[in-house]
Amino acid sequence: MTTEDIVLQFKEKGNESFKIGKWDEAVEFYTSAIKNGEHHKELAILYKNRAAAYLKNNDFHSALSDSTSSLEISPMDPKALFRRSQAYESLGKYEEAYKDAIDLLKSDPNNKTVQPILERLHKITQQRATENAQTTTKVTKMLGLAFDVSQTMEKRKSAMNNIVVLAREMVGADLLVKEGILLKIASLVKTEKNDEIYINSIRTIAELCHSSVDRTKAVLRDMGVPWFLQVIDSNSPERVNAAQFCLQAILNTFSGMDNKPESKPNKETCSKFTKEIDTLLTCCVYTITDRTITGLARDAIIELLTRNVHHTALEWAERLVEIRGLIRLLDVCSELEEYKYESAMNITPSSRTIASVCLARVYENMYYDEAKARFGDQIDEYIKDKLLDPDLESKVRVTVAITSLLLGPLDVGLTVIGREGILEMILAMATTEDVLQQKVACECIIAAASKADKAKALLTHGVQIMKQLYHSKDEGIKVRALVGLCKIGSYGGLDATIRPFADGANKKLAESCRKFLIKPGKDRDIRRWAAEGLAYLTLDAEVKEIVVEDKPAIKALIELAKTGDQSVLYGVITTFVNLCNAYEKQEVLPEMLELAKFAKHHIPEEHELDDPDFINKRLCILVDEGVTTALVALSKTESNNSKELIARVFNAMCSMPELRGKVVQDGGAKALLPLTSQGTEKGKRHASQALARIGITINPEVAFPGQRNLEVIRPLLNLLHQDFSALENFEALMALTNLAAMNESTRKRILTDQGLSKIEYYLMEDHVYLNRAAAQCICNMVSSDEVVALYEKENDRVKFLSLLCQEEDEDTAKAAAGALAMLTTVSKKCCEKMFEANAWLDILHTLIANPSPDVQHRGMVIILNMINSGEETAQKLFETDVMELTMGLSKLDDETRIRGRELAVQCLKAAEQYRIIEKNEDDEANRFEEIRS
Repeated sequence: MTTEDIVLQFKEKGNESFKIGKWDEAVEFYTSAIKNGEHHKELAILYKNRAAAYLKNNDFHSALSDSTSSLEISPMDPKALFRRSQAYESLGKYEEAYKDAIDLLKSDPNNKTVQPILERLHKITQQRATENAQTTTKVTKMLGLAFDVSQTMEKRKSAMNNIVVLAREMVGADLLVKEGILLKIASLVKTEKNDEIYINSIRTIAELCHSSVDRTKAVLRDMGVPWFLQVIDSNSPERVNAAQFCLQAILNTFSGMDNKPESKPNKETCSKFTKEIDTLLTCCVYTITDRTITGLARDAIIELLTRNVHHTALEWAERLVEIRGLIRLLDVCSELEEYKYESAMNITPSSRTIASVCLARVYENMYYDEAKARFGDQIDEYIKDKLLDPDLESKVRVTVAITSLLLGPLDVGLTVIGREGILEMILAMATTEDVLQQKVACECIIAAASKADKAKALLTHGVQIMKQLYHSKDEGIKVRALVGLCKIGSYGGLDATIRPFADGANKKLAESCRKFLIKPGKDRDIRRWAAEGLAYLTLDAEVKEIVVEDKPAIKALIELAKTGDQSVLYGVITTFVNLCNAYEKQEVLPEMLELAKFAKHHIPEEHELDDPDFINKRLCILVDEGVTTALVALSKTESNNSKELIARVFNAMCSMPELRGKVVQDGGAKALLPLTSQGTEKGKRHASQALARIGITINPEVAFPGQRNLEVIRPLLNLLHQDFSALENFEALMALTNLAAMNESTRKRILTDQGLSKIEYYLMEDHVYLNRAAAQCICNMVSSDEVVALYEKENDRVKFLSLLCQEEDEDTAKAAAGALAMLTTVSKKCCEKMFEANAWLDILHTLIANPSPDVQHRGMVIILNMINSGEETAQKLFETDVMELTMGLSKLDDETRIRGRELAVQCLKAAEQYRIIEKNEDDEANRFEEIRS
């Protein structure tokens, strides 16, 4: 087969996929054709065809690029011009769209579709010209005020705030760049003393870079990457955060991402700007070990790398290993505040934790053996290099680095510690008289016992060392040894029958941890280790009850968490997870339990203090004490496992309806939204379920104000999955029902996110609560004209709703009848579709004679709408006994059915208009009788 045949074959396959609406598939086929036909005579056609597929997928940047490529080969091609005009318009570039529309008319004067487009774009461009003139005046004025040091500080701050707002608009952003704001800001930050102006100037740069490659290139050209690394070098958290956000905005623009958590890069865009992305991230990697920058800046840069190395982001993990970034991360991990040299790195209490999370994220992306081998080789190189140095400091540093590996990529850390001589070195350090060696060795031993089998090994080999260290005069050593003993004491986990130490030992250990935690004057490091000790001990139900009743201890944990220090995260969050019983519970099947008993295997037993009543009491105490604020502070972590733990606690608290209002009040709903799209799959599920529970109880306008009510829809729809539990499905449906009742924009978002088909799936489930919730959600959704239009199409949607009217569950029948009542009120087509079910007459009988007054009332609305929809539909009804039943209802003496009775009279009056039935004046009962033809 020749190259030309291959190209044409891919083209035809692309055309076929396009015709049946498989846009992604069409893009793939056209892409294959383009790759195989670099100089093919139909290359221009292939580009404009792929542009059409991109337009259907709402990928307007790619559509613009392909249309331009087609026009470069075949200038003034009408279809390519038309598609580029569409892409420009969708991207808000109306002037460019208008120019292409004019060129299209010139090249194809007989094209009737272009005239209305020209008229629409002409109006928009004229209006924008007027607005541009106003914006130009405003830009000039704000620049004059913001950068004039002779102006009052209030005027300058107000002007800079306005500039940030102007930078968010495309016209304003372009004008600001044109007026030279980049050089003005570059000069300003060298001398500006006011924090608000300084931070807003950095935010302005971020807004200018947002979704504009041209402006982003101008920013890098005029300011350079070193400028950003200079700006981020600060002890002000606000400045550091603003600079980090700015760097991420640049990466997003060059990769086709946006700031939404679920956003993914565009591969073609990434490929086009590989050099710029690589330069920026490489500079960040080299800056990690810069001895002159602040600890906050170092943490921010490592966090930036953590976000972008993953395969769902920029897939930069292997490149980081290639440029020896692991060595630099390990250097940060090995840094100790005890070693104070001029060349020492400035670190924060969170630095080692943040670096270990980054190492774990990089290792997650080592998908194949060769990549894992390169990762391991670089780690081994670092360890060997440090161990070859006879200096004691090198051995201390390497031990700290190994601890970070054990807290990050655990498998790698365990491999390292299993190497000959490593564990022996660490145990030897633990038995010296040197406090620093004892401290780092103790930390490493604790981290090494991360799994049950390791803890078991310490029962026989490490307990004695921990007991000796616990009697140290140094409180730092004492508290670490205490944590080691706590970890060993928790070996039994949730099984109440396994206790490594004597009865009551765990309570004594918990009391020791408490003293360190709440004792005034203790530094954060000691309190952090005390919290970690409780994280292990609170697997014991008796300890849970002691801790939760101890308000000073709970307050101390919350205050520790609110610092946002990432190093405290594990201890505090795990303690909260244990107190809430929010950990993973293995489901035990009854038949497996019987089999275990028969085989005389040990069967874990749950403690009586872990009954639901005790758990609920603990949840109430935690929420009342303000644990939500602690979770909000710690949710900014980059650790996916920690995000899951936070989501678990939130979900446990939201399991109680009476606590949901307090969770929302303390900022829980806002913190949960990012957790629904970041972290582990289980963590996302827990966060989404927590939001669903909030959405059921709290008014969505209060729980999810502003744009948040749109952002919460996708997480809820993600819970509508067949593999998820019926409870998750049900709660998501209930929350969506409340959201769908809010406004049209919310209903449209549900529709846009393919929510309607997901909701309708549960109408067919063999589960009464799921049927009911889905029907109620549909009842609210049909308020949307777009949903009505879908029900009018050739499908079985109306038929299925009508069948649901016969359900025994009153609420399900009421919701289905309500949806049909609304549909038939606004759609003649839906009235006609009521006859599509074979049993349509039985359905109408059921509605008229329904034992529920509410269902009956809705049924009569449907019948009245069908009569009023047209003579043909009415005639079908009159040929049956429906009107006789309606007559009977109109005379029914039952005050609970007054609404249905009134509608029955209206139905009979409506029937008179067709002269199918008429009043019989001689009849005492004023009955209606049918006119026989």
